[in-house]
Amino acid sequence: MSVAAELANMPGVIAAGEYSYRGDRFSYKGQMNDDMARMAAIMCRATTMSEHMQVGMLEQHCPECGSSPPQGWIVRGPAYTVCNIANVFCFIDNQGASLNTIVALMQKRLAGASHDLV
Repeated sequence: MSVAAELANMPGVIAAGEYSYRGDRFSYKGQMNDDMARMAAIMCRATTMSEHMQVGMLEQHCPECGSSPPQGWIVRGPAYTVCNIANVFCFIDNQGASLNTIVALMQKRLAGASHDLV
């Protein structure tokens, strides 16, 4: 079972997917249509690239601060949360999900994932 499929079956997960760093491919499971999933993949890819750029800038001033390579990011709003580790994203309804459980699963399943953006 793919990570996205496993995440999509968890309580409170709206949808989960995977995207290519080149931006030309994506797949998803859950309550999204193809257009929404395409936009989600583009947004997650752009945010991940920004995250890597910001960590690169931080490393210039603090080479040993332990922020590189970046492992992922989370944006949490009052109703929904988006989390991304490696090239896998997950959209969560905050009322029905445990963010800690979801992130723990993502970290476990994606522990060996490459952080190269190519």
